[in-house]
Amino acid sequence: MAAIITDQIRILNAGNFVAGVTNSSNSYYSFIGLPNPADYQEDWNQDPPSPKDNFDQESDYWDTMVALKKINAADIRQVVPKRVWSSGTTYDMYRHDYSRTNTAVVSGSTSLYLANYIVMNSDFRVYICLHNGIDPDNPTAKPSLDEPTFTDLEPRSAGTSGDGYVWKYLYSIKPSDVAKFESTEYLPVPSEWLTSTENSAVRDNAVDGSIKIITITNRGIGLGPANTTYTNVPIRGDGSGAECTITIDGNQQVSSITVSDQGSGYTYGNVDLVGGGVPTGTTRPEFNVIIPPQGGHGANIYRELGAYNVLLYSRIENDSSNPDFITGNQIARIGIVENPQQFGSTDILTSDKASALGALKLVGTGYSTATFDPDSYFTQTISTGTTAVGRVVNYDSTTGVLKFWQDRSLAGFATVGTGQTNPTYGYELQEFTATPGSGGSLTVTPSTGLNLTIDTDFTGISTVINNRTYYLGQTFTNGVANPEVKKHSGSIVYVDNRPSITRSSNQKEDIKVILQF
Repeated sequence: MAAIITDQIRILNAGNFVAGVTNSSNSYYSFIGLPNPADYQEDWNQDPPSPKDNFDQESDYWDTMVALKKINAADIRQVVPKRVWSSGTTYDMYRHDYSRTNTAVVSGSTSLYLANYIVMNSDFRVYICLHNGIDPDNPTAKPSLDEPTFTDLEPRSAGTSGDGYVWKYLYSIKPSDVAKFESTEYLPVPSEWLTSTENSAVRDNAVDGSIKIITITNRGIGLGPANTTYTNVPIRGDGSGAECTITIDGNQQVSSITVSDQGSGYTYGNVDLVGGGVPTGTTRPEFNVIIPPQGGHGANIYRELGAYNVLLYSRIENDSSNPDFITGNQIARIGIVENPQQFGSTDILTSDKASALGALKLVGTGYSTATFDPDSYFTQTISTGTTAVGRVVNYDSTTGVLKFWQDRSLAGFATVGTGQTNPTYGYELQEFTATPGSGGSLTVTPSTGLNLTIDTDFTGISTVINNRTYYLGQTFTNGVANPEVKKHSGSIVYVDNRPSITRSSNQKEDIKVILQF
């Protein structure tokens, strides 16, 4: 059976996703993770593998997660392909009838949303091309020579070159949105277009089914008398009120056609030459009446522009008051998770940032000079024959805070879940503790330096050293801090494996995730 899922459901799904993220009952987070990509693939940085989409791999994403950043309502936009206006470029024009059998003349696109009809100018104003100079003498259209800069509500040409282009202004991208949502390939569409007052002038100017453009496909022959202009030529269809003006040149052919009254309510239309008193000649002229999108141009720009892509923005930066984003180790994975829960609770996580790591507060002679190599293993004997093992993410020699992760590899399993023969620490992953059992100890051995111990006397989220307060990012109880997020809660909806980067103390990362529906 021949059937399609239309682009409109893609736009609907994108809009529904945005609504879900901005709904206060939901919490969406970006996350960074995977400090040890070389364990998965030696040439990871040269050729990061495609993420796997199964429940087993989802568990690994959680195990190697480092930290999360909340995505707020102001951090998400629907976006469309970015095309910056450039002189000499030939653009597609808006048409309502692009298809596999009626492709865009310039780009060859088989649908409107794939066509090259949207531009952004140098002042971050967004326009669509309603006419690209196409006519019988220029069947492949003309290059655009005049940059559109106006903010008029009605479409018009942009300059005096006579390039034949007619542009429709839609909106201007705000400076704050440029910083967050502009990318190399996409530009943002304003939020809440259908209800906001900010763009109401453009939206309210739209008239459903109003005709703005008619193109000439055949100029006709023998349309005498020559050099005659016919006004009030009606446009017939299922709408009403639209009229045009037709000019006959000295060769008794149509030289131009312009819409004089846009009318309303058209979903199809045709120029009524006879009704307008225009001679049909020996060869009848032919025209294309271009039908606007539902509601008219500017009524619903998500539909008009094909906004089925969504961009989510997060900024990862060091924060002395909440240092969840570690430095000194690499990260090689980013992602999006929906409705993760707070550690030890079924409540949805709502904090601005959250650590996905465990942490220990260590003390002992030489704690300030000890080192823990990134990704190295460290242990604690928690009772006779039972050992907790973790892998180093970061050690702060000023505060004595060691942050770590524990994954299946520490419990005798390969990263793909395969059990090893005679695992060093057994198949059960043990937790670090401030209260070891018989035969256990509080000792943690660094990569270099003397043995340290868990500071069981420390409880809190900050510590004072030499009259300076240091915030630790996590709440410690007797020297041990749990992750702030419950592992394996919520739904991971996006994963991107990337060449690794090593974060430094003065570094910021802007994460821009594009979801295409």
